[in-house]
Amino acid sequence: MKLYIKSILSLGVIITMAMTSCKKDNVSLVNNFPDVPVTVTNKIGIFTAPAVSTSLSGGGAIKVILEIPASSGRTIKEITKVAAGTAYGSVQATTGLYVTGPIAGTGTTSITFNTTLAEYTAKTGLAAPTAATAGTATSFLARNFYFMITLDNGQVIVPTYVRVYVDK
Repeated sequence: MKLYIKSILSLGVIITMAMTSCKKDNVSLVNNFPDVPVTVTNKIGIFTAPAVSTSLSGGGAIKVILEIPASSGRTIKEITKVAAGTAYGSVQATTGLYVTGPIAGTGTTSITFNTTLAEYTAKTGLAAPTAATAGTATSFLARNFYFMITLDNGQVIVPTYVRVYVDK
């Protein structure tokens, strides 16, 4: 019995030493936040990500206002890419984008992206919530919007995705 316990303890020590002696390259405890943060100024709340709303009775217009701080000294040149997807990689692709060309900025610290539920359905092939299901806890579009923003100095920022809540 003593030999069995000693064997297990010895094996545990050897495994611990082996696991802690491995060299770990490029380990960083620093968050990779962009130098210039991007906020969604017309958000209705944050449900894992900023969310904006639209309503079926209001025609289904979707509006996302993206803004950077004026204190950054930068302006938004353009929204370079827009994707409707389920992963950040969707906005880094060259095909299958929601908007195929850049949306020009106006030399200010904010830019607006506009679309509609009808356009969303046409481009994604996914149905938006109906009047029967709109306004419930599950009334978010199936795909999120991902943006790639280019600033006036050429810096590229991919902010957090934006969800769309559909109300009656």
